[in-house]
Amino acid sequence: MTILSALANWYTKKLIRRAENAVSEQEKTFRYLMSKLSQTAFGRDHGIHANTGYQEFCEKVPVRDYEGLKLYFDRIANGESDVCWPGKPEYLAKTSGTTSGAKYIPITKESVPNHINSARNAMIEYMAQTGNSKFIFGKLIFLSGSPTLSEKSGIKTGRLSGIVNHHVPGYLRRNQMPSWETNCIDDWETKVKTIAQETIVENMTLISGIPPWIQMYFDVLHEMLGGKRIKEIFPNLQLLIYGGVNFSPYEKKLMDSIGGEIDTIELYPASEGFIAYQNDQNDRSMKLLTSEGIFYEFIKLEDYHSENPKRYSLKDVEAEVNYAIILNSNAGLWGYSIGDTVKFTSVNPYKLVVTGRVKHFISAFGEHVIGEEVEFALMSYAKEGGIGITEFTVAPQVNPAEGEGIPYHEWFVEFENEPENLSDFANEVDRRLQNKNIYYKDLITGKVLQPLIIRSLPKGSFINYMKSQGKLGGQNKVPRLSNDRKIADWFSTIQ
Repeated sequence: MTILSALANWYTKKLIRRAENAVSEQEKTFRYLMSKLSQTAFGRDHGIHANTGYQEFCEKVPVRDYEGLKLYFDRIANGESDVCWPGKPEYLAKTSGTTSGAKYIPITKESVPNHINSARNAMIEYMAQTGNSKFIFGKLIFLSGSPTLSEKSGIKTGRLSGIVNHHVPGYLRRNQMPSWETNCIDDWETKVKTIAQETIVENMTLISGIPPWIQMYFDVLHEMLGGKRIKEIFPNLQLLIYGGVNFSPYEKKLMDSIGGEIDTIELYPASEGFIAYQNDQNDRSMKLLTSEGIFYEFIKLEDYHSENPKRYSLKDVEAEVNYAIILNSNAGLWGYSIGDTVKFTSVNPYKLVVTGRVKHFISAFGEHVIGEEVEFALMSYAKEGGIGITEFTVAPQVNPAEGEGIPYHEWFVEFENEPENLSDFANEVDRRLQNKNIYYKDLITGKVLQPLIIRSLPKGSFINYMKSQGKLGGQNKVPRLSNDRKIADWFSTIQ
């Protein structure tokens, strides 16, 4: 056993003890958070004092999403102190909004360690379980957004992955790739080619990123080296770390691209907080992080849209139940619904998987496109042009056919009267969707996605689909958005 593996074992034992005392850790976190919340404008507005108990907190602080808390977040972004957390945040993490453009999620001095240490701890637990620490001494690539930050009211602002880049520990930074200059390239297509050129001759042992970004990197390497698989290029590659989007649509192609056995670690990070990570190579569920400044609440998915849904703290959750996850944290988030749904695979210890979103959505690339945005983009332009829409559904195409280029959103539309120029129509719908969703626009601009493609369907297509599923009539509807291709593949067969 190496010294590094021995240290990993020692530290992992501490992490295991914390996990074994998850409920008491959560109670301790709650008391700490209330002491801080009582010092803020939000706390005063909601009648919170330092000794507020959980039931009282639930009565006084409703569950809200970003839009419901936007007035407070706007005050923070405008430079006001002591709004939702004492002082001002260290950063604002910029992410895609739903109805109001960009969201600015506060990251405080106290919450920064949650984002940094959690990823580190995932690697430590991996080393302790497997005894493998050799990867630390090779080159490590972290595919991320640009670390270039702007300022908003004197607060540094950027994408979460770019912010995190400023806090990579020194012992990892020595071997970190790509170079800072390359990482600052905004255009993703240019950036990934430059990364490939920088890394192609290196001893890469760890690759980390969002699955579609990793695949694009692999594809560029594959093209540059005449079809070689990744294990042929990087024979010492040992570990793939991923997160941010559903892995299953990408898994087969990624593993085929690698061309050999490799360990993987799944992470559950969000701009609002680092929530969980995989800590067992034999179990893909992830360990909930209960002592990192976040107090969790859960609402059963079937109750989520009711007027006053019952909220559960960690001690009352059950396995195999879908919950909407709610955060209260040292970033100044209170009763905050991040929109994800999770299911516990175990409550001793607390381990979970991400099961979806509380609404239909598309986020195959992290874009979080929602129904309201899609419906506005299509229906507003169709109305202006006198184009009738019978029905439509949208799905991601993550593996385009040969000659189709890079991935895209595929729209299946049954028109009452088809536009004269379907390509021009699609381009304008895409422009409107970009204006509604900043992160989707970033992906188009960065050439991670190409503009959407509309497939015109024969009349009666949606009726025939519902018949085929035994769901014609009643309250049954075709989902307008799907994050998989189950519906899209059916429509593809009638093209």
